[in-house]
Amino acid sequence: MKNFKVILIPLLILCFSCAQVQEKQEGVSKSKVLVASHRGDWRNYADNSVEGIESCIRMGVDIVEIDVSKTKDGQLILMHDNTVERTTNGKGLVSDLTLAEIKELSLRNGLGRPSEFKVPTLEEAMLVAKGRIIVNLDKADKYFDDVYQILLKSGTLEQTIIKSDKPYSELKEKYGENMDKMTFMPVVKLKQETTITHLDSLLDNKYPYYEIVFEKEDKEKLLHIKEKLKDTSSVIWINSLWPSLCGGHSDDRALKDPDAAWGYLIDTLGTRILQTDRPALMLEYLKNKGLHK
Repeated sequence: MKNFKVILIPLLILCFSCAQVQEKQEGVSKSKVLVASHRGDWRNYADNSVEGIESCIRMGVDIVEIDVSKTKDGQLILMHDNTVERTTNGKGLVSDLTLAEIKELSLRNGLGRPSEFKVPTLEEAMLVAKGRIIVNLDKADKYFDDVYQILLKSGTLEQTIIKSDKPYSELKEKYGENMDKMTFMPVVKLKQETTITHLDSLLDNKYPYYEIVFEKEDKEKLLHIKEKLKDTSSVIWINSLWPSLCGGHSDDRALKDPDAAWGYLIDTLGTRILQTDRPALMLEYLKNKGLHK
């Protein structure tokens, strides 16, 4: 992979005119930690809603993670699941419903009750986030050409992180030069069969961010990643959403002992971006530790 982003990353937003977003991105350093909020602020609003994004911005969250899906008529919307049952009062596959049909549905709130909130398009969400918060797009690797056009149209290309567990070379072959214009983060799933050689093949590419996922803690490999990236501009991202993503050092454990959960991921494993389902609590913890700008 070309090192086309290394000059810009981790200061991803250097060319932004909006000081707020620039300050967020400058927080990606070896001494500070950024908070990424999962699916917006779904506990208080609705999964992948505009209102959830607005809540993250008001809260002072650094990055909002949202999920991309495509309707029957080819429109990109925010939706995590393949079907609409869990997050709306509707039924059926997203791919079997038109945008107009989906817009008639009501999103369910954090308690699973139908709310006043509606399913946004990706463009609507990006315009809300524009110049205000960094965006991480999940489940978008099937639509990167369409995603690129929306980011370009909305003027949000440089504040957006795309990701995939597929090899960058495979994505580049499919999507061509548009991949080089977006900020890409590989999702690295640590398994027993994962070798140090394989890890080095990824780490040597100096991607700006590495999302590390591990159900069981393999300290040798995790510390190898930390050491390998120590003197680079690359940043380790770990999800503390639930135990199988972070070797048990999850948000729920943090409710009882945040130092054993979030603190361990930061201090021992070198994490500098934490994705959470409890952004307000994480922000409070980091600020009390002097770890959040």
